[in-house]
Amino acid sequence: MAGPVPRVVVVTRSTAYEALLERHATRGQARFFLETRGEDIEVVEAGHRRFQRALGMVLQSVPPKWRRARVDRRDLDRFLFEPEDIVAAVGQDGLVANVAKYLEGQAVIGINPLPDEYDGVLAPHPAEAAADLISGFARGRVGLELRTMVEARLDDGQRLLALNEIFVGHQTHQSARYRLTLEGDEERHSSSGLIVSTGTGATGWARSINLSRRDLLDLPGPTEESLAFFVREAFPSVATGTRITAGRIEGGRSLAVTSEMNEGGVVFGDGIEEDHLDFAWGQRLRVQVAPSRLSLVRS
Repeated sequence: MAGPVPRVVVVTRSTAYEALLERHATRGQARFFLETRGEDIEVVEAGHRRFQRALGMVLQSVPPKWRRARVDRRDLDRFLFEPEDIVAAVGQDGLVANVAKYLEGQAVIGINPLPDEYDGVLAPHPAEAAADLISGFARGRVGLELRTMVEARLDDGQRLLALNEIFVGHQTHQSARYRLTLEGDEERHSSSGLIVSTGTGATGWARSINLSRRDLLDLPGPTEESLAFFVREAFPSVATGTRITAGRIEGGRSLAVTSEMNEGGVVFGDGIEEDHLDFAWGQRLRVQVAPSRLSLVRS
């Protein structure tokens, strides 16, 4: 009996032009808004057209007898991925991070529609390569890079996954108070929050924090089953310390955080603050290497 018809899920986010139209309703109003700030809407439109051309190439690369689906980044939390889906993320590197936490091993092809504007670390492939990559993956002829992800789990069972980093702190980024426990060593903190980064995230926020430290931490690589954590601006006082402010969390171990915030405590991943867990006084959080990894199609 023949297997299920393969499905390609194309993930996108609104272009700058589409976002302007959503905000201002008409092109004319959007143009007026930009002109009052010395900007030209035709530049934004040109980027939109280039993106649409790249998206068209990707959609046309899906074999005619295969199934296809399109989903906007804003709808990922309501979209049901199938186990054998091939996911094509068309956009910036951040779009790959956005979709990664909703997957359970499905292959992701990162397509860079504007290579002169986007770095393409996670989305390195031009739209012209989509057909070969899709058919090549279906035939087992392309390689996968398995990137480590980070998991944050509350004591009530709620969890978050992230590809780059998890942030724990106060929603207004004012002082966050909590107890940090690593391998039996515990310390109370008052800080600007803490981040726990994967090797993928080690090129971004974690790298910036690391470079500001007196003693640089050896950051993990993207496929290592290891994480790095950093406490931001820890404040020393009679009740809080600055001894445990950075370190590595190897696979199989975890960092425990107990909230001492009456209100405003949050946990979120990959910079998406609106998709967060509330972290109230007394709740306990464990952060560790996630059991699932991102399967990124390379070539």
